[in-house]
Amino acid sequence: MAPATKVPPPLQAYLAMPPESSLLLMTSVLGATSNWLVLRFLHQVLMQEYAATESTPAILFVSFLRDANFWMSGAKRIGLDLAKLEEEKRFNYVDGLGSLFLAGNSHSSKVSTLRNPDLHRITEDLRTTIQMMKGNRKLILVIDGLDFLLAAGVEITSAALGDMIMGLREEVHATALTLSADLPLVARCQSPLECEHAAFLVSIAHQADILMNLRMLDSGTAKDVSGVIRITIGDTKEENKTQDLEDSEYLYFVGGDNSVQVFERGQSS
Repeated sequence: MAPATKVPPPLQAYLAMPPESSLLLMTSVLGATSNWLVLRFLHQVLMQEYAATESTPAILFVSFLRDANFWMSGAKRIGLDLAKLEEEKRFNYVDGLGSLFLAGNSHSSKVSTLRNPDLHRITEDLRTTIQMMKGNRKLILVIDGLDFLLAAGVEITSAALGDMIMGLREEVHATALTLSADLPLVARCQSPLECEHAAFLVSIAHQADILMNLRMLDSGTAKDVSGVIRITIGDTKEENKTQDLEDSEYLYFVGGDNSVQVFERGQSS
């Protein structure tokens, strides 16, 4: 197997600059989180070389689960200086965690912060930031843990959340989302939260041009395998969005030094 790189070669095509109006969905479960995959997506888009005639893309990154320090430090470990990219107006982090319910608890005055859990206010705040960032660049919207809002007790429905995403997608070049896909949230549907979460996940999955699903090994844990990544290409090949990509499944291993190796079954890590 090839040595580990910042973005594992088998994933580079799937994490490259996404086509216009496309949707990338990354799902995870407890024990197989998507943090490393999100960071590799940021690296692949922001650090790849573009033709002189192309404008370099920008990313608006919103996280409802993790603060700015988490992402900044994680990115730095793989050679991605988000603070510098922020100065160049190619990256903007929006904190959806620190002050959404606790006013004045933002981690940094320099960090854009959502301060009202009302979905209309969240939408308008993000739309304003999009317009400020976009200019002539291709802007990619990345939202980490959007399904948190369904569980936050603010009477947000899956339909309303879906409408929000639909509207924001029209404002940007492409969109990437991370959602939880733990079995209790999507299989049983015994509570309103489970039903709303399942409905939202299924709806977004059907819209996705690329679905990257992370899960643990069916046989349990292994010292040299962290989990399985299953990649499914949506029904948009006829629209030339993902015509060169194929469905794939790999094993992956996240090392203690934050390196990631991706390999096929039967290969050793």
